Amino acid sequence: MPLTPVLELANLGKEFPGHYALKGVYLAIDTGSFFALLGPSGCGKTTTLRLIAGFEEATTGDIRLNGQSILHLRPYERNVTTVFQSYALFPHLTVRGNIEFGLRRRGIRDTAKPVREVIELVQLEGKEDRLPAQLSGGERQRVALARALVVRPDVLLLDEPLAALDPQLRKQLRAELKALQRRVGVTFVFVTHDQEEALSMSDRIAVMRGGCVEQVGSPRDLYSAPATRFVAGFLGAVNWVDGSGVRPELTRITRELAPPEVRTFPGRVESIMFLGNLVHVETRLTSGERVIAEVPAGQSAFAPGDCVHLWWRPADELRLPQ
Repeated sequence: MPLTPVLELANLGKEFPGHYALKGVYLAIDTGSFFALLGPSGCGKTTTLRLIAGFEEATTGDIRLNGQSILHLRPYERNVTTVFQSYALFPHLTVRGNIEFGLRRRGIRDTAKPVREVIELVQLEGKEDRLPAQLSGGERQRVALARALVVRPDVLLLDEPLAALDPQLRKQLRAELKALQRRVGVTFVFVTHDQEEALSMSDRIAVMRGGCVEQVGSPRDLYSAPATRFVAGFLGAVNWVDGSGVRPELTRITRELAPPEVRTFPGRVESIMFLGNLVHVETRLTSGERVIAEVPAGQSAFAPGDCVHLWWRPADELRLPQ
């Protein structure tokens, strides 16, 4: 059965003095999904999040939660919660106090059980009486998540919540965040400019550019069948040759002539970039284009100055509009 949209944006627009930050955005986000808004700085993704949360007023369009317009509701009247990049924890409140805050604001007095359950959910047992300053970055993020989840929102908004963490912790928390979303079943709407985060965590992604949605789809579909050059390039490296694109991992490099029925170009190795288990062999074609071939580290026997042949199968090409 098809999933039911929990959140719908219809012709949503936002004008600030002198420019439109958002222009006629349409999105339908399924109940229980992990949905990412992905794009560069200034593309409108954070503005979209703030409009959903009620921190900004829309200039045009509508926002519907479970089929009902919420434009007239104040932020605290919408069953939507937000985890900010800074986490916005109260420094004078303990872990328990921070988590209880939203419940008490909603007039719920018996907070013991829901707080205990959400503390177990985010694995903060034994740290209930600590202040935010006594927690690690990852633990502070879990407190922010617990505070947002304890009120049982229909949608949880996350504004680049991993950006302040070191790279290793970010990778660890990606997996934890996705697993948490699966356990609680709450719809997550995740804002990020990091394509690896979006690809690895999301069920569906909206790629944004210049205040518009460029393309919506699953991570696999967007990566393998992008609609525009912008989407293709934002989701990963692309070699552009003769108006067609091919990803480095699908670009082959040999000293010998390429097999028949492939597109092949002569070139010369310019540099080698070691990436651990992979090597990027950077080449320059005789026609002038720069092409990168990605090869396993154990199979890279190339050196700058080597004459090589770059080739790929026609079926692997991306032929896209600008």
